[in-house]
Amino acid sequence: MKIVRFEHEGNIKFGVLQGEHINVLNGDVFGEYQISKEILSLANVKLLSPCVISKAVCVGLNYHGHAKEMNLELPVQPLFFLKPSSALNHPGGNIEYPSISQDVHYEAELAIVIKKLAKKVKAEEAEGYILGYTCANDVTARDIQKMDGQWTRAKSFDTFLPLGPCIETEIDASNINIKLYLNDQLKQSSNTGDLIFKVPEIVARVSEVMTLYPGDVILTGTPSGVGPMQVGDTVTVEIEGIGRLSNIVV
Repeated sequence: MKIVRFEHEGNIKFGVLQGEHINVLNGDVFGEYQISKEILSLANVKLLSPCVISKAVCVGLNYHGHAKEMNLELPVQPLFFLKPSSALNHPGGNIEYPSISQDVHYEAELAIVIKKLAKKVKAEEAEGYILGYTCANDVTARDIQKMDGQWTRAKSFDTFLPLGPCIETEIDASNINIKLYLNDQLKQSSNTGDLIFKVPEIVARVSEVMTLYPGDVILTGTPSGVGPMQVGDTVTVEIEGIGRLSNIVV
């Protein structure tokens, strides 16, 4: 099931995406809900980020291929960092190029969407805390990242966390293709089978440190092929079984 969050006639709602139509949901997608009889055309709504986050937890250096291209040793434990809720961006939203950076990069990522409060979750129980998965772009001001020596400022600019277009609730995230296109040119292409730390362990490791709330996301890392974007570029993350997330750099 593909859950979308959208705006229609000034109201924000959730629905189930069915091709070019949306079946509107009544209730709480993180709790109890029902599929209503109201059906809207996808063309008549504005898609929003599929969830509202309290935080985004990101895993750095989590693909074997990315570690190899960076000439870095494989991490022995997951490396976490945060992106603030103010960085959240929507499908089709503009990525704002900061005036203080000269080197902004794309990073295609699979994002885990948390279903219920998660604290000290065991890896074997992690699936029960996951609502589904969505596409993410961990936009990064690479020059600032290198200058600062830590990642908060470089990762946290407004609009630097596009999410969407939907939350796919019925997918095996252990073996799906992930790609990124820059102006229709393929730049990243990998499979989640190349992840160093798999989804259950990631959820367990994060939740032993911090409480995760419904709607929070965990970005699972980016594959090889990261690179720069320029003003005017269109960047598209495509994940098998989920969909395509496109944004324009302005």
